[in-house]
Amino acid sequence: MRHSVDVVITTHQGWEFTRRCLEHLGRQSVGHSVIVSDGASTDGTPEKLRALFPHVTLIAHSDDPGYAGATNVGVAAGSSDVIVLLNNDAFCRPDFLEQVGAAFDDERVGAVAPLTLQSDEQTIDGVGLTLDVTLAPFIRLHGRPVAEARSHRPVLVSPGGGADAYRRRAWLEAGGLDERLSFYGADVDLGLRIRSLGWTTVAAPDAVATHMRSATSGHRSRRARESGGWARGFLLRRWGILRTRSFARALVTEALVSLGDMALSRDTVAVRSRIEGWKGAGRLPRRAVPPGAVDPDIGFVESLRLRWTVR
Repeated sequence: MRHSVDVVITTHQGWEFTRRCLEHLGRQSVGHSVIVSDGASTDGTPEKLRALFPHVTLIAHSDDPGYAGATNVGVAAGSSDVIVLLNNDAFCRPDFLEQVGAAFDDERVGAVAPLTLQSDEQTIDGVGLTLDVTLAPFIRLHGRPVAEARSHRPVLVSPGGGADAYRRRAWLEAGGLDERLSFYGADVDLGLRIRSLGWTTVAAPDAVATHMRSATSGHRSRRARESGGWARGFLLRRWGILRTRSFARALVTEALVSLGDMALSRDTVAVRSRIEGWKGAGRLPRRAVPPGAVDPDIGFVESLRLRWTVR
């Protein structure tokens, strides 16, 4: 393969998933390096990893720095041409890294979105992310049959969702993940910055992994809702959405989503986290959304429907 590969796995608990993930990586058809950046797991992950996978580079943090912080440290520990960010609940087919590497043969490509499948291996979990005009992110092709994995719609904006790949040069030029976005939203923000620099993002539907979505973070857990809400407030202000023609739609959508979350969860996490995220971007310079980075075909009603599906 023309490209050297670092696989970076960021963990916090979930040893059994990490073990399975590493076992699948051990069957890859091409050579690679594996780096695990562990965010202060208390389930024995560091000790078990050292004993069972001595070839893996382990970075054991004494405190959990959050996903973005731990991932940046893991990436910095490597030097390969291609960086693959892999959730510990994603299990790769033997030619996964080979297919990912092939997608970077085009020198214009800065990021690659592999295909992740649900556990039945017949249903798409995701092929990267798409955005509506308010920068609300959605998993591309989620829930569709695997035969549709090569579809060009909706628009692919960035990798994201469990198995993501970046050219190291593009990653470094863009500055890596923004550590203010500790979990959700970091992939969207990085994808926009990479696109702003002139790099392209492509799908790699032949690079296949099975993803047990939210097995680690927990779907609709309080932590997930806080992180997602904070990211929405931050990104709306950081990328100047309320200064565009989409400002009214953004305000109405976020109000409806927040009210729905309050009704389901019986708390005000959705509102408070968005306000805090908005404040967090207050002193930062505004960025312009790069041309072609949103999908104008995702209408208001469709956006609301998608907001209640898995992210």
